[in-house]
Amino acid sequence: MLVDDPFRCFVPYPQAPVKHAPTGPLAGLTLAVKDLYDVKGYPTGAGSPLVLAQSGIKTKTAPVVKALLEAGARFVGKTHTDELAFSLNGKNAHFGSPINPAAPDRITGGSSSGSAAAVAGRLADIGLGSDTGGSVRAPASYCGLFGIRPSHGRISLKRAWPLADSFDTAGWFARDGEVFARVGEVLLGKDKLALPVTPRLLLADDLFAQAVPEAETILRNVVQRIVPQLGEPETVKAVRDLDALYWAFRWLQGREAWAADGALIERLAMPLGPGVTERFAFSRAITDADHAKGEAVRKAFRTRLAKLLGQDGVLILPTVPDIAPLVSAPEDQLDDFRNRALRLLCLGGLSGFPQVTVPVARREGAPLGLSLLGPKGSDKSLIAFATTFERAARVRIA
Repeated sequence: MLVDDPFRCFVPYPQAPVKHAPTGPLAGLTLAVKDLYDVKGYPTGAGSPLVLAQSGIKTKTAPVVKALLEAGARFVGKTHTDELAFSLNGKNAHFGSPINPAAPDRITGGSSSGSAAAVAGRLADIGLGSDTGGSVRAPASYCGLFGIRPSHGRISLKRAWPLADSFDTAGWFARDGEVFARVGEVLLGKDKLALPVTPRLLLADDLFAQAVPEAETILRNVVQRIVPQLGEPETVKAVRDLDALYWAFRWLQGREAWAADGALIERLAMPLGPGVTERFAFSRAITDADHAKGEAVRKAFRTRLAKLLGQDGVLILPTVPDIAPLVSAPEDQLDDFRNRALRLLCLGGLSGFPQVTVPVARREGAPLGLSLLGPKGSDKSLIAFATTFERAARVRIA
């Protein structure tokens, strides 16, 4: 584990030896692991003092972590997460908040906050996170990184703390496309659906309109830069009713989050931080009728998106509405921005399709990402295209 932690990325656990292969496709690369995944010799705290208190030292390592170690990656520590992974802000009322190395006055985003900060701060080459509602994609955009939410179910979540089973995915961060793709080779296996080298590009006009005007202009200009190499995207309307998708996501995720953590919260009278308290209260109150309505909306949206993408389409959309909010922003403003961000981020979760966010721009000195969403099972070919897209759209990020 790193002793020097200037960005407060790592949980300060006592060091324990973690074996890794001396050779392999990830040899020479360092690995930071979100404290939702079991690592032999360490506890798993899930961003909660009471979960940590009852964790004990784990005797087995989560399969996804083990795969990275066996590919040669060297473990350098477990990283902070938002409490029970139920936030997008990167703030933890109990353990503090990592610093965003790319924009220190702005939040890292969460809940994979520590892993994103570790990679952006060059304290690790690979940051393992998880993405339920945007917990890899949002921090990646805020910190200027590549990040992925894989196809749902593509990577094992065994020995990982759950939040919402039908949305939870394992994802990762990297600073450059080459390392990002190498991790995909290790974790993803063979694509069930391989995209063409240059897929059919679809620009989600309605979703670009969800970004703040300044960010929308910047991201549309990025898309224009890729046209000479990758062709002009077709402009499409991606969704029929974005508010309906937002509420469907919240109802479905909330019901599952309460199923995962509610009994523990009630049994221990668990003190929860700002925002997390309100989200679990909302989750507890979700009715069967809300849940059924959410399922119907999800099914219809998944069918619509699958038809739009076919087997060769990639949807281009903003990852989040803007650059990261300021650390100094009050809780109500952060919650408002979170809800705006969820209107974009919920598409990946509701569909279960893979989404890669690519570091392509800056605004007011802070990073801003653009997302590529592909058909289910196209993860590896989507990553390959994302690296091509980033090179075509590359801007000077200084």
